[in-house]
Amino acid sequence: MTKNKGEARKFDPTFKGPIHNRGCTDVFCCILFILAILGYFAVGILAWSQGDPRKVIYPTDSRGQFCGQAGTPLEKKPLLFYFNILKCASPLTLLEFQCPTTQLCVESCPTKHMTLLKAYLNKGEQEYYKQFCKEGSAPEILRDGLCPSMLMSSKPFTRRCLPALSTMKGGVVVVGNETIFDNGEGEKVNATDFLDASKKSNVVVEARQVAMRIFEDYTVSWYWILIGLVIAMVVSLIFIILLRYLAGIMIWVMIVMVILVIGYGIFHCAMEYRSLKGEPGSDVTIRDLGLQTDFSVYLQIRQTWLAFMIILSIVEVVVILLLIFLRKRVLIAIALIKEASRAVGHVMSSLFYPLLTFALLALVIAYWAITAVFLSTSNEQVYKVFNTTECDYSRNTCNPEVSHKMSLFFHISQCPDAECLFAFYGGETYYHKYLILFQFYNVFLFFWCANFVTALGQVTLAGAFASYYWAFKKPDDIPANPICSSLGRALRYHTGSLAFGSLILSLVQVIRVLLEYLDQKLKAAQNRFAKFLLSCLKCCFWCLEKFIKFLNRNAYIMVAIYGKSFCTSARDAFFLLMRNIIRVAVLDKVTDFLLFLGKLLIVGIVGICSFFFFSGRIKAVEQTAPSLNYYWVPILTVVVGSYLIAHGFFSVYAMCVDTLFLCFCEDLERNDGSPERPYFMSPELHEILSKTKMADQKPSASL
Repeated sequence: MTKNKGEARKFDPTFKGPIHNRGCTDVFCCILFILAILGYFAVGILAWSQGDPRKVIYPTDSRGQFCGQAGTPLEKKPLLFYFNILKCASPLTLLEFQCPTTQLCVESCPTKHMTLLKAYLNKGEQEYYKQFCKEGSAPEILRDGLCPSMLMSSKPFTRRCLPALSTMKGGVVVVGNETIFDNGEGEKVNATDFLDASKKSNVVVEARQVAMRIFEDYTVSWYWILIGLVIAMVVSLIFIILLRYLAGIMIWVMIVMVILVIGYGIFHCAMEYRSLKGEPGSDVTIRDLGLQTDFSVYLQIRQTWLAFMIILSIVEVVVILLLIFLRKRVLIAIALIKEASRAVGHVMSSLFYPLLTFALLALVIAYWAITAVFLSTSNEQVYKVFNTTECDYSRNTCNPEVSHKMSLFFHISQCPDAECLFAFYGGETYYHKYLILFQFYNVFLFFWCANFVTALGQVTLAGAFASYYWAFKKPDDIPANPICSSLGRALRYHTGSLAFGSLILSLVQVIRVLLEYLDQKLKAAQNRFAKFLLSCLKCCFWCLEKFIKFLNRNAYIMVAIYGKSFCTSARDAFFLLMRNIIRVAVLDKVTDFLLFLGKLLIVGIVGICSFFFFSGRIKAVEQTAPSLNYYWVPILTVVVGSYLIAHGFFSVYAMCVDTLFLCFCEDLERNDGSPERPYFMSPELHEILSKTKMADQKPSASL
């Protein structure tokens, strides 16, 4: 059995921690990674030379011209007007802002309802109607399609004129050649098309309204959000410092506080549930309510608070049961956290290393996002033939510069209403044909670079904490600037190993992205076997990703200590963990659970404070709190930001615990505690772990 788990480490009197005399590892992967980065830069330069971000910022008319762009004839026409908004009824069309109808840049949206016939009969209305016609033509030229059949009162939204349907009253409203409202003079009514189009577009319009309200909330509360994040950082830092000197007390305080915070959440939900009893409309279910843009409506029904109370109660019971069954293991985990606190105290610069990781990840994300925008906007303007009648030339590519001749041609071809309109951005060059490959390359390199940055942080921290553990006389034998020394070794010798490990993880993540893409495509399919197979694949690759992350993390620790290749380090780490599988399950995971409780405590404290502040529950600061559309927007932002900040600080502790744990397992194999082969661990940790080992051996002996 031992042979299958690899050979145990043997005593080596010359071993004093991370090896300094080491060579470069996984050179091929290093060269491949450098070439991939150079190719990434080439794709970025190519995208930046071809792309045009103005296509994202400014709407375009039927000729692909930008509305409201400075220095152009359309500078004073920032809004886009649709001749027939009914053709934009599809939600997908509204999201892409591409409709099969004439689109015109205008100075302002229509403010009143008017038909072309009314403008023709009223000379005073012709000048007003004329500004919504192509090329400033007279409004009576309907047969050439140069003017819209009607105008509807509209409001600008994301620089587009969308109908203000709520202001519409009776009267004749004509779309194309159809009357859709009765004018009281006996004309036929056909309102179905208009109402169906309105219902379809309302989903997207309301979603955009929510987005705009959220944006408004951010504009008035961003500085309070920053203050909340600063408070989260201060609380996290204070918690880490107290953990350095009062690890045992802080862990128990943290456990009790987490239970109390969750308990208060249950109490608050119960009180809200009780207070809504008998209120009108409070017994409505969430299913009956449906999707609402005003999310505060959900807080006015009892079912919402009942759901929150049940979820928090389940979490509370799970936490308490885990603590009861793992009470002995919690004592051991506290001892390991105490040792980690001493290590962090001697390597204080490790607390600030996550800032470097955050900066590098921000750089990677920014480069990927900018490149993605330029790639998606690097297509050329493509014009298609749009017409309402059936025609063999529909959707053919056309040239708007010869639209007049084309109109005559299509008139002869029984397509009198055909128009050459801007359809989308594309192209026929080799660049445009392989654009999808460039976009895929951008996504793949994003994953690879992001995982490389994370791996660099892990191996740097592992090397620094391993230097602490293998220093026999602490802190005298700890090398100067362990973080800088470890970072230098990682970049100089092990770039290839880090690239290899991150490449494997990136391949799995890209496969998961492709599976999610296929899942979205097959949602409308009725093939149950395909859905089942896809769900199984998604589950398998999710598990594979978790396993690779766990193996990579421990492999990087071995790379930092021994300076071997990635595969060798991964094998050694795997066998070492297998030889200590009980300790891995007991110590490592219990410690992770306790650190996770620390994150929850910080998030809970900051989240509760932000809830009382932004919801105006605190009378002393009620006038100071900003006026918001949705007070949950800044609260959720602060909560997520607080968790990321707490995770950044606690990730140092987690990496320290994992490194010390592997070093401890090797210490037990290399040494026996005798004067000739003394342990490197602290006496307190050795005493607790020895008792644990004896306790674990008793059940196995009885079996």
